[in-house]
Amino acid sequence: MTSRARLGIDLGSVRIGVAVCPGNTQLAMPVETVSRGDGDLNRISAIARERDAEIIFIGDPITLAGKVEQAAKAAREFAAELAAHLPEVEIRMVDERLTTAESARSLAAAGRDTRNARRVIDQAAAVSILQNAVDTEVTTGARAGTRVQQERDE
Repeated sequence: MTSRARLGIDLGSVRIGVAVCPGNTQLAMPVETVSRGDGDLNRISAIARERDAEIIFIGDPITLAGKVEQAAKAAREFAAELAAHLPEVEIRMVDERLTTAESARSLAAAGRDTRNARRVIDQAAAVSILQNAVDTEVTTGARAGTRVQQERDE
């Protein structure tokens, strides 16, 4: 377990769900939903700095068959850009198959109207991504996912 915060990111084409697991804890919590577009990297970077994040887990939306399609390519590109914005923070891609669908079902089961709750669903998906990563770390002693390597100019 780390003494610094960990963030979880659910990257969508319209919104980005953000979750946090404060240092020395094992429970992921929703933070906010950031609109995609100009300024999204700056806002995520600001959240990471405000929360003193050591690591950010970004959901990797590979298909159920394990294929990398357009959404996964976009997520990996975003992760590389975020790594350039936050060289002091470790960025990792983690499998996020079905997290958004599971989050919507969980909210519906809890009595939430999911038709107009996309922002809440995005945050819940980020919580799911982060909680899965934290649980992996606790049970295996290793960090979940694959580290995003920063581009280095030589």
